[in-house]
Amino acid sequence: MDFSESARELFLTIVHKLLPTVTPDDALFNVIAVGTIFVTAAVIYVPIRVLFRLYIERLVKRTRSGWDDALLNHGFFRRLVHLVPALVIFLLTPVLIQQDGLLYGVVIKVSLLYMMAVALLTIFAVLSTLEDMYNASYLANRTPITGFIQVAKLIFTIIVLLLCISIIIERNPLFILSGVTALAAVLLLIFRDTILGFVAGIQIAANRMFKNGDWIQITKFEVDGEIREIGLTNVKVQNWDMTISTLPTYSLTNEAVKNWRGMQESGGRRIKRAIHIDIHSIRLCDKAMLDRFSKIRRLTDYIDGKLTELREYHQDEKIDETDLLNSRKLTNIGTFRAYLSKYLTQHPKINQTMSVMVRQLPPNELGIPLELYCFSTEKTWVEFEAVQADIFDHVMAMLDVFDLRAYQRDSHLLAWNANRAMPAKQYETMPALASQSSDADT
Repeated sequence: MDFSESARELFLTIVHKLLPTVTPDDALFNVIAVGTIFVTAAVIYVPIRVLFRLYIERLVKRTRSGWDDALLNHGFFRRLVHLVPALVIFLLTPVLIQQDGLLYGVVIKVSLLYMMAVALLTIFAVLSTLEDMYNASYLANRTPITGFIQVAKLIFTIIVLLLCISIIIERNPLFILSGVTALAAVLLLIFRDTILGFVAGIQIAANRMFKNGDWIQITKFEVDGEIREIGLTNVKVQNWDMTISTLPTYSLTNEAVKNWRGMQESGGRRIKRAIHIDIHSIRLCDKAMLDRFSKIRRLTDYIDGKLTELREYHQDEKIDETDLLNSRKLTNIGTFRAYLSKYLTQHPKINQTMSVMVRQLPPNELGIPLELYCFSTEKTWVEFEAVQADIFDHVMAMLDVFDLRAYQRDSHLLAWNANRAMPAKQYETMPALASQSSDADT
């Protein structure tokens, strides 16, 4: 006689002593048997859970490695303990319940479903731990794996779901899978975003297009901020106004997205801004202006070199320097441009290994745009804006030194000009007024 038969005989003896009239064929006996199975499973589970908290958690917290702490935080050990009552139910059911009855099949299926759920949650904990360990490594800065972890969880969920259905209907999982293929069109419609997100995740990972922490801009969705999470179906972006934007993952590959990672990894952040110069303030430099400009340290060598170049040109071409029509002269805007170029090349916050340029853009109704093009070594937002503001503070303050004016549309001047506009009826009386004024003058 094996252990299961001995246990069954012992259980029958105890039930017969307590309830002499109850037989194994009675419904009350089956209720008692099921209650005994579940109570035994609970009684065994409780002390194991207590021992786990007393010893396993302390042991894990004492170790220096981080992977066991991650497993503990994601509930791996806590979920694994649930396999004990599931196994107890599975092992005690054939002992206490007759195997030819309906109740036996129901309890066995419940225990198997319990074990499947515990196994799935345990796998989830392992996958989440792998994600945390990967995110803590340097590889996370190159390729995020959150989407792949979610795909793995989805695959295991589908597998466990198929196994659970096969257990309930007592059919081969392959038979169920063959029936699911007939619903492929419906599944494609249901999992459309999931499939597109998975394909986009592969493209993002393979081409290293985006990663957590990247600053992106998507004009269509008014997104401007850092990527917080790239998931299977959604991407979370924290905008600079502290709002959170949630986008479909495939939008990163289907839409026009500006990624500022290249700027962050480069040697500087670009400054590209123009100030409009009033055309009426541009003039040729006379001797007094050149004498004044030459006292500026950054322009001394430039003016000396230019004057020498012009003197040689006039001598070669036999042109009198007082001949304004044929001679060459320096201009205040050209000298100002040379000053700004020298100013930028000596600025401590400008990367001199990258492009540094002061150029004129085509004139327009606002004047001549004088654009500064350079790269600041400060790339964070606040510091960058401070450097850019300091540069243009200096640019605008130096305009008056070079006898230049910045174009500015003054609203009070526009109103004044509008008030001076004469109504149409006054034009008819202008000849008479003119004749009266002329008579009065005489």
